[in-house]
Amino acid sequence: MSFSPDWGSDLELFTLVVDAGSFSAAARRLNLVPSSVSRAIDRIETRLGVRLLLRTTRSLTVTPEGATYLSGARRILADFRETEELVSNQSSPRGRLRVSTSILYGRMFLVPVLGDFIRRYPDILLDVSLTDTVVDIAGGQADVGVRFGPLSDGALTTRKLGETHKVIVASPNYLSRRGTPKVPEDLLEHDCLGFNFRRAAPTWPFRKNGRDYSLTIKGSVESNNGETLGQLASEGVGITRVGTETVQDQIRSGALVPLLEEFNPGDVEEINAVFVGGSHTPVRVRRFVDYLVEALRQPPI
Repeated sequence: MSFSPDWGSDLELFTLVVDAGSFSAAARRLNLVPSSVSRAIDRIETRLGVRLLLRTTRSLTVTPEGATYLSGARRILADFRETEELVSNQSSPRGRLRVSTSILYGRMFLVPVLGDFIRRYPDILLDVSLTDTVVDIAGGQADVGVRFGPLSDGALTTRKLGETHKVIVASPNYLSRRGTPKVPEDLLEHDCLGFNFRRAAPTWPFRKNGRDYSLTIKGSVESNNGETLGQLASEGVGITRVGTETVQDQIRSGALVPLLEEFNPGDVEEINAVFVGGSHTPVRVRRFVDYLVEALRQPPI
């Protein structure tokens, strides 16, 4: 036990003196001189107006009032330590940890690395939601979210997990029916499948002749899920622009064909873990985010 003057010092000191059996033994444990311990006990007794200990050069006896004080002190100290451990979770992080990410990213990247975290921290109840609806982290709907692209909420703390590139794709069947766009402006005559996020403007970025610009697209389908857009594109519904990881299997199989690569501006979309930061961030949140940074560290996809 350590003596901390600013943390329950009177209760802690008194119980230690009783347990040690003498002022000198308690002083040795606390690295103090016996007179300092004696003065501290005198201060407690003066404040309470009762005698807690009867001491002679040979013995130390707890008075009835001292026994009552000792019982209360032990109970309070035990409750306080239990409360501190429960709140800070410093020794073993515990409690429910709500995590939210997109369906595709969760299925392909997040879920496969969770096993080791669960084994490492068995007292944490991991509550994982895979959804393409953006949840309100600051509003308390989740503790940690994995987000793509720019964040609209500046109150959140971010840790970078990786990054992804975008690719424009269509199926050979669609291109045989509608023709292959040669320049970005050709997309104005095509069915372009886009996202329905409020933060996702219906524009696609391009670079031509060293100049970056955006082109407003339109089409018959909008979705909050890149995997859905990629599947619809592979079915010949239209042209879409999604993250490379979303359609890498279809590109390899030939079900989708990359388009307008020479006009690709090489824009990178960051993948971030987001959470409410600050000095009061629960340890289970900090440990989980630290784990994700290591487990999901990857080259651009």
